[in-house]
Amino acid sequence: MKHFLNSKYARALTLVLVLQAVLFYTASRGEKTPSAMPLSGFPTAFGGWHVVSEGIIEKEELDVLKADDVLTRVYGNEQGAQCSLFIAYFKTQRTGQSPHSPKNCLPGAGWQPVQGASSKIDIPVGGETLHINHFLVSRGNDASLVLYWYQSQGRVIADEFAAKFYLIEDSIRKHRSDTSLVRVVVPAPQGLQQLSDRIGTDFVKSVYPVVKGYLPQ
Repeated sequence: MKHFLNSKYARALTLVLVLQAVLFYTASRGEKTPSAMPLSGFPTAFGGWHVVSEGIIEKEELDVLKADDVLTRVYGNEQGAQCSLFIAYFKTQRTGQSPHSPKNCLPGAGWQPVQGASSKIDIPVGGETLHINHFLVSRGNDASLVLYWYQSQGRVIADEFAAKFYLIEDSIRKHRSDTSLVRVVVPAPQGLQQLSDRIGTDFVKSVYPVVKGYLPQ
């Protein structure tokens, strides 16, 4: 790690990020903030899935998250499968608000990533292929599959680093910095993780067209 930090590549990368940050904050003046529909109106049923329960986020968590709007629900299907859906919408990232990566916030809630079970997967939906994050977490004897991505102005972005670059580009070209985090969590009991993968994939295929049409493009 020390060798990397001292390398020409790391120094050049740091310089690029600093320059982009300067461009972001200077070019974002007169930022255009799109009108967004409240997430409370997000559909309660789609593609064979329906709301089972509405979640509650405590004020302390909201103060840390700093999102402009949030949604947390559990959806179920006729086969008894359940998926937790969380969406956090940020209308601007200019004043310090930005999505928190689940890989950083879930350990704070006691969930630990399972070593070697983190990857990115491709899910075909209609004429698109969604490239999203896929990892397994555990807490005691419980395990869950986590699928997440950043929905930014019509784009699906898996990589946090790529999201920063798009933030700069959109701020300069469109005078916008709005974005959303979309996270799906599926229970993954031991021995049934392949089934959890199928359930999560089916849910993402069903919910993505709704998310795409609901969030600002």
